[in-house]
Amino acid sequence: MATSPDDTLVHTFRRYNDGDDTWGSMNEHIFQEDTSYKCPTYIQKTPPCQGSCPSGEDIRGWLQIVRGIEAPVGDMSMQEYAFRRSTTANPFPAMMGRVCPAPCQEGCNRNDVDDFVGINSVEQYIGDEAIKGGFTFDRPDELTGKKIAIVGAGPAGMAAAYQLRKMGHASVVFDDHDEMGGMMFYGIPNYRTPREALRHENQRILDMGDIEFRGNTRVGKDVSVEELENDYDAILWALGAKKGRGLFLGNWNDVPNCVTAVDFLEAFNKGDMKYTAANIVCVGGGDTSIDVVSVSRRIGTVDAYNERPEDSAEGRLIHDAAGTQPCDNVTLTALFAQEDMTAAEHEVHDAIREGVHLMNEVMPVEIITDENGRATGLKVIACEMDGNMPKAKEGAEATIIPADLIVSAIGQFGDLDGVEDYGNTDKNLFDADAFYQVPNKPGHFAAGDIVRPHLLTTAIGQASIAAESIHKYLNNENLRRRPKVDKHHFDMLEKLGEYSRTPDAFDEAKKEDLRGTDTLDYAVHNFDDRSEFEIVKSSELFLGHFDKVNRLLRAEDVPDNVEVLGHFKERMIGFDDTQAKDEAERCMSCGMCFECDNCVIFCPQDAVFRVSREDAPIGRYVDTDYDRCVGCHICADVCPTGYIEMGLGG
Repeated sequence: MATSPDDTLVHTFRRYNDGDDTWGSMNEHIFQEDTSYKCPTYIQKTPPCQGSCPSGEDIRGWLQIVRGIEAPVGDMSMQEYAFRRSTTANPFPAMMGRVCPAPCQEGCNRNDVDDFVGINSVEQYIGDEAIKGGFTFDRPDELTGKKIAIVGAGPAGMAAAYQLRKMGHASVVFDDHDEMGGMMFYGIPNYRTPREALRHENQRILDMGDIEFRGNTRVGKDVSVEELENDYDAILWALGAKKGRGLFLGNWNDVPNCVTAVDFLEAFNKGDMKYTAANIVCVGGGDTSIDVVSVSRRIGTVDAYNERPEDSAEGRLIHDAAGTQPCDNVTLTALFAQEDMTAAEHEVHDAIREGVHLMNEVMPVEIITDENGRATGLKVIACEMDGNMPKAKEGAEATIIPADLIVSAIGQFGDLDGVEDYGNTDKNLFDADAFYQVPNKPGHFAAGDIVRPHLLTTAIGQASIAAESIHKYLNNENLRRRPKVDKHHFDMLEKLGEYSRTPDAFDEAKKEDLRGTDTLDYAVHNFDDRSEFEIVKSSELFLGHFDKVNRLLRAEDVPDNVEVLGHFKERMIGFDDTQAKDEAERCMSCGMCFECDNCVIFCPQDAVFRVSREDAPIGRYVDTDYDRCVGCHICADVCPTGYIEMGLGG
């Protein structure tokens, strides 16, 4: 198994600087205890991986399950328990584990030790094991009698249907395609999102019952918005951004063999494009542009090509693939340097290995056309960024890249044809407030790319909030301000309930002195959940506890420039049980105890002790004997996860 190549990081994990070994006052010279009377308190916080995840997954939680720290009740397997924790927020672990660009990994505090935890790799493992095991979603047996119309069967629409069904609401999902999945199906190639796995994850949502999919049905054409308003209790607009943005060059709309990446990839994913022209130029720099050039290298071209490449790239021509040969001239241009491209780093490296020619820090300035008005090349020039706009470098000479087909992958927007009165036609998107309500349209909500084109996981996170807003709307509840850290947090009380250890009901009348909770059964003693307010930083952790452990890398089936033609095997090879556990063990459990025993071992007063498993089956809670504690702070200093803070104990 390959390991992370970064062996250059050197750390001296110190809480104090040179010279901090002497005290500044006589009182501190004879220090015996903390005169502030602070003692250890146990504060659950949000880890930065979850704080960086747009869908708000309890990443720390399912990593702890895979590594074996948190165990399920009864005979449920680790794999199923991890699946259930993961899908609290996101019903597509197999897909997200493969294609999400993983902002969670960028936020991971482990980056300050050696390298981030391979969160995507473990998530793919959870998703694949769920498919193998045939795991299903729970849902309430009783329905509320409410039904929601969801327009769009992409990640936002299907995630919303899932969340609403968990709340007891039925839904009908309308889409103008014959398959569910939206951009996961029609915008991403099958070697990145395997179709059977994608179909399985969508079908698992339908299998919850009382969720209906109506394909090949366009709202605003086949069914009117007025019909939806009359027949349903609420409407969620999850249309996606299905129109691509053309290059900002004067003749773009007049040149026939200039197409958008959205049309190009949809034609391929529908099976309408089996091969393409010999000279392909794509302008972009994000993951979508990588998909365009990688597809081009895979499908290749044919000898004596005499078709119009834009016909197949826009789904107007279905042709055979007999006698294909490589497209040797596939070029991707980007405004930024390679290290600053928005595409995932490994995707860029894979494209280069597959034979794509990458031109960085260049901007398109002219489409070169022939006497028939067709593009024969794209003129580019070296550029630098002036704020958010590129400008040609002084003295730079232009280059003409030969092109039979020019593909623009510089952005997307919504298709509001037939629903113009409900969206914002100036932006070709839908307006939505913080609760994902459409302003001045009671009962209308919106989520996903139609609100703000971004990541798949962003659409899923928005859908979850929109589903909550719809639920409150249907129950005539006021919408309250969303939490500062708006995620799907681990719930200690819910976990204790799994083990029938739910604290007793609080009865104020029976308790005169409320200053202590160590002997009481109505509270988790000296514990506070700050997850909705605080993300724990690496500076709050004792990083010296963690040894350097190289990250396990998934194996990848990436062809070289010779093997790439006709290569449609899945790219990401998932972990086995051992690999998943080993990688999950690299998690530092930021903001939550993971039973390292440092506080117990290093306490000089023997004041910190473990709670018995019978009283705290989660195994994540230690207690303090405040008759022994002198407030020396050592337990907080040696806590690797930032879980212990010195506070006024009770």
